[in-house]
Amino acid sequence: MTVLDNRALNRAMLARQLLLDRADLPVVDAVAHLCGLQAQEPQEPFVGLWSRLAAFDPAALSDLLTRRGVVRTHLMRRTVHLVTADDVLAWRSRHDAMLRQRVLGVYRDELKGVDLDELAAEARDLMADGEPRTAAEIVRELAPGRPGPGPRALGEMVVAALVPMAQAPPRGLWRTKGGVRNAALSSWLGRPVDPPAADGSDPVGQALVRRYLAAHGPAATADLRAWSGLAGLPGAVTAVRDELVSFRDERGRELLDLPDAPRPDPDTPAPVRFLPAFDNAILGYQDRSRIIDDAHRGLSVAGERVVLVDGRVAATWTVSEDVVTVDPLGALSRADRAAVADQGSELASFLSDGDSDRVRVAAAPR
Repeated sequence: MTVLDNRALNRAMLARQLLLDRADLPVVDAVAHLCGLQAQEPQEPFVGLWSRLAAFDPAALSDLLTRRGVVRTHLMRRTVHLVTADDVLAWRSRHDAMLRQRVLGVYRDELKGVDLDELAAEARDLMADGEPRTAAEIVRELAPGRPGPGPRALGEMVVAALVPMAQAPPRGLWRTKGGVRNAALSSWLGRPVDPPAADGSDPVGQALVRRYLAAHGPAATADLRAWSGLAGLPGAVTAVRDELVSFRDERGRELLDLPDAPRPDPDTPAPVRFLPAFDNAILGYQDRSRIIDDAHRGLSVAGERVVLVDGRVAATWTVSEDVVTVDPLGALSRADRAAVADQGSELASFLSDGDSDRVRVAAAPR
């Protein structure tokens, strides 16, 4: 079985994450290809798409949110993702049990004795009018008669697990601040969430395997599980295995892939790219060694924005008063510093709507 080293896996990941070459794709197609973008920080998907798309216009993403072609919702790993309307309707039921269990994992004691099915039914009735509500407003309606759980536990269980929700704009619009107001997904999109397959098969799980590999592969089943949060995908993998090809990584793990997916030459040049907080190019794997050194693995989990140099995490970045500041994690060559400065200047211009192109690349740590 062919062994793919970290550099080969890195170039495959960059190609599929649209980070090797900026893609000429409509925004909705890019969101679909990427299987959504992690989006608990509302402005971060704009940076993620700017780094991936040629001539990205942030107004296009804002327009998709207001026209409801994409939505912000709790999905993979119980984190907020920006996904297409078609995908969230197709995928949400497959995530129901995981979402409920993850909320219970945090609030099990507080929610002990609460009839979750009864709570879900009452919450669906409340949200059936299509009116967006804050979690506090939802809790005020549902808390009477339930003295046990605190408002945070009750609100998170309803909003993140029991009732499929969309976060209504202005939350998530370009350069706009807005609190979280939740609307029932079926009312917001005018279509019901797809139910599980009646015959007990798992076509959604199989589609998730294919879609994940198209955006992240080659990858191990542990990577798929880490990205999705779903433990019950071995059956889906088994069902589609005949469609896939296999490799090994340097640790000996089996990697699965789509046969015709891009696997560029490991020596393919990789341009500097700025990634937003919690980008799935990093968080989409259990083994992240293809893109980040173990010593820096905690950066992405902590929400640090990072810079890729030669395809790997080499710096962090922040922005303040329209100045992008880059802090290298180690020594950069003169050429790499120049490339980082050039891309940082373009990012500063993007983030400031053209008012600033100022960038500062700090000295490497000693």
